[in-house]
Amino acid sequence: MVKITKDMTIGEILNVDYDLASVLMGGGMYCVGCPSSQAETLEEAAMVHGIDAELLLARLNTYLESKEA
Repeated sequence: MVKITKDMTIGEILNVDYDLASVLMGGGMYCVGCPSSQAETLEEAAMVHGIDAELLLARLNTYLESKEA
């Protein structure tokens, strides 16, 4: 199973599973469709949007784990 990390770009995360866009948006990161966000790391994007990167990271990985079950 792929594990999401804070240094992955939004584009890389969406390449793992495009459904992760809903997790990102659910966490307040509505910029997933913006071309510039594709090159930002999860940590950078979270900082720009005032979002807790650790919490969002946990949600992303929990979502992936639930799909494995």
